[in-house]
Amino acid sequence: MKRLFDLILATVLIILLAMPMVLIAICVRLTSKGPILYWSDRIGQDIKLFRMPKFRSMLIDTPTIASHLMINIDKSITTTGRLMRRSSLDELPQLFSILKGDMSFVGPRPALFNQKDLIDLRRRKGVYKLLPGITGWAQVNGRDKLSIVNKVDLDVEYLNKQSFSFDLRILWKTLLAVMKRENISH
Repeated sequence: MKRLFDLILATVLIILLAMPMVLIAICVRLTSKGPILYWSDRIGQDIKLFRMPKFRSMLIDTPTIASHLMINIDKSITTTGRLMRRSSLDELPQLFSILKGDMSFVGPRPALFNQKDLIDLRRRKGVYKLLPGITGWAQVNGRDKLSIVNKVDLDVEYLNKQSFSFDLRILWKTLLAVMKRENISH
């Protein structure tokens, strides 16, 4: 049921958001050098590497590390990128990752390939049984403000409590958090 819900909702959102995505792509192209999309190597279900698309919000020479580890992230974010990141619009291309089956709407946020501490802790706790999500229980309970241990604890809580109604609750809380721009540090 979850996969069917993901497919239907992703298809509907891609159709509804096609024009805004085209406008975002044009803004990215006009305001900075480089490709429109940034392909991030992420760890997915069963610890398999996959490429996750995002609208490019950073300069092309930015190092590939978790943004919370960057010393001066503001110097690396483009003008358009700042707006996209605050409103989570940079995440829209991940709808295609849902169609492909690499992601779900709800699940643990996929770790970067080089976030060894997060990957190891999730592996030990069995979190990689789950398909990663655009949003998750950790995102609606602190997002960028959480420590890795807290994130994984919330991922484990989601693993143990997952249900369709819990996913709907997380999606609702995500929508509210995005509208209020809560727990976004960059």
